[in-house]
Amino acid sequence: MQQNQPQNPMAAEPVPRLLARLLGLGDKDRANAAVGNAQLLALVISVGFMLFSAVGVVPYVNSQSAGGSISSEVLREASDYLHICCGIPFGIVFFSVYEKTLQATGRSLWSTVAQISGALVNIVLDPFLIYGWCSLPQLGVRGAAVATVAGQLVSMAMGLAFHRKLNVELDSSLRHWKPRWDVIRSIYAIGLPVIISQALLTVMTYSLNLILAVMPDVGQNAVTVYGLYYKIQQLIIFAAFGVRDAITPVVAFNYGLRSRARVRQGIRWGLGYTAGLMLLGCAGVELFAQPLAGLFSLSATTHAMCVDCMRIVSLGFLFAGLCIAFQGVFQALECGVESLVISLCRQVLFVLPPVWALTRLVTGPENVALVWWPLALGEAATLVVALVLYGKRARKRMEF
Repeated sequence: MQQNQPQNPMAAEPVPRLLARLLGLGDKDRANAAVGNAQLLALVISVGFMLFSAVGVVPYVNSQSAGGSISSEVLREASDYLHICCGIPFGIVFFSVYEKTLQATGRSLWSTVAQISGALVNIVLDPFLIYGWCSLPQLGVRGAAVATVAGQLVSMAMGLAFHRKLNVELDSSLRHWKPRWDVIRSIYAIGLPVIISQALLTVMTYSLNLILAVMPDVGQNAVTVYGLYYKIQQLIIFAAFGVRDAITPVVAFNYGLRSRARVRQGIRWGLGYTAGLMLLGCAGVELFAQPLAGLFSLSATTHAMCVDCMRIVSLGFLFAGLCIAFQGVFQALECGVESLVISLCRQVLFVLPPVWALTRLVTGPENVALVWWPLALGEAATLVVALVLYGKRARKRMEF
């Protein structure tokens, strides 16, 4: 069963695009209001996560049990983990706001410092709370959740400190938290397609778990393989998200300045860096698929399935990275619908229907490799769509 933590809460993701563009235009009043209202929205979103923790976790976890194929102990531990992480959401939600604000003002280094610090706190606390080191209570999965929340709160505190100290061009007073509906509309005009795009990632993994689980004889093995591969994939794909988050404020700022040459330069370099990183990631997974699969205690059948999955799906890394980069470009140029279309293609339309169809045709572990091909080919097909949309819409945005 694949669990998904929110990575870009909906108040935070549009902030760098809007803030960078407003700073490029020199509109400090609305820039300050954008940051203040983003924090207000983060508070509202945190309350939503807490409500989900109270009433939604158990139905969500039970819905992935695939007709009882997952043990009650695993379901209970998954519920415990989500209850804690969603019940104390302030760290991840507010850090996302401060992270994006620092990125928008060109201080990505400090958001990275805050994020890494929180991750280190999480890693250090894990064994103490999971296994009960130094006479602490042995909490198991609940200890892992507490360590995760503690790390998120550390990242949030550092992000807030860096924001208040370094973002001198912004006024951090509470008066900017007062709702300004024109600013909130601007945030969601840019951000709503992004919010849907992020939600589609959860829809894809959730749906794939359900689709793979019903495969005859090998369903649970396929779910396990996809879950393990997903974690490895994220290490590579996050590099593309990092480049996207770096180039998008640059493009948005220069778009606000109406500097066509610098907008094009930002796009060109962003796509180039992304392509290079994805090619390295693809080569690494192709070369080391066997030892990577060997890191997990898998049966011989599941190990072979995992190697096949990694070698097939990694062929789509280059296309996936460029699709992600194009999403950032579209968001920076206020082409939110185009960004949403890319997400729909690569996470739903070109993946779920063909995988569903193949799971009805494939039998036996020796043929499971066929199921993974839509995950790679769907990325290539989506890149074609992205190039068409860029040629038709984004280029026109740069005609100033």
